[in-house]
Amino acid sequence: MGGVELANAFTELTDPAEQHSRFINEQENRVVLGKRVYPMPDIFLEELPHMPPAAGIALGLDRLVMMLLNVSSIDEVIAFSPEEL
Repeated sequence: MGGVELANAFTELTDPAEQHSRFINEQENRVVLGKRVYPMPDIFLEELPHMPPAAGIALGLDRLVMMLLNVSSIDEVIAFSPEEL
């Protein structure tokens, strides 16, 4: 709406081999960036094949508030930025 994405549709990744590959890639990227590397979520990966197909839509409430208040920057409507976490 007005050039702002209010919601995005998605499907869940339920392929354990692909998810494992993505976790490995993320771990490698974190090493390169000097960030903390999280352990592999083995239990999650073991259970993933049992998850039924799933999809959803994520509505960005912050973006909706932007539209309602007619502001152009998300910084005007969020309580804190990711940098402040």
